[in-house]
Amino acid sequence: MEQQEHRLIIFSGPSCVGKSPLAKAFARFFPEQHAIMQSLVLYNSRSPRPGETNGVDYHFRSRHEIEKLKEQDRYAVMEVRGDLQALDLDELSGNLKKGNVLFEGNPFVGRLLQTHPALEGINRLSIFMSPLSKEEILFLKSANPSVALPDFITDVMRRKLLRRTHKQKGELSLKDLENIEKRASSAYAELQDAHHFKYILPNHDGEDSENWDAFYYPVGDARKALLSFAAILKDETPDYTESWGKDLLK
Repeated sequence: MEQQEHRLIIFSGPSCVGKSPLAKAFARFFPEQHAIMQSLVLYNSRSPRPGETNGVDYHFRSRHEIEKLKEQDRYAVMEVRGDLQALDLDELSGNLKKGNVLFEGNPFVGRLLQTHPALEGINRLSIFMSPLSKEEILFLKSANPSVALPDFITDVMRRKLLRRTHKQKGELSLKDLENIEKRASSAYAELQDAHHFKYILPNHDGEDSENWDAFYYPVGDARKALLSFAAILKDETPDYTESWGKDLLK
């Protein structure tokens, strides 16, 4: 891909960590910044969640339809926590010629956007949202009695996902619970890739938290994460970000 002046903003993190409510709050409270960005919309084999719109959140298609996209070089197709997703590389290139592009989603696609050879030379800005801070991870690694960090992170995300899905659907089906477990158990491996991102936003207010919109203005970690995200996009120094070494979660 030819050198692009405009930026691809890669905003990733585990499922339910708070990416979607931050993106919505950013559009609401920073409309001028949001207006100059286009959203990167992927293809996804799963069904829409309550409130999601086809063509806005994802292009929702059957698994068979997305499998067929592998036959075309313009698509990068990947398994993501049991869902099949696809990225249209030609569409991304065309959008970058027109302006900045925001990807908000899982770290699997986030890493693809950082490493795919067809995207070499584009201007990228990468941000990762974590449910734990560096200080908390270091504490848990040294705690006595000891803590199994993969199990701890899985449990943190399981609780967030259970609350979110219950708010969306009420009673949970066996399929819902299986999906929650798959997403929660993936979080530790996803955090192990966080060091590849330039900025890390620690945030305890996940997608299940009322701190994003119950009081009109975001409060708590939701507010800190939102303000830091906006500062990063304005090329200002954020107050609430971290950088992680590759050995933090080894």
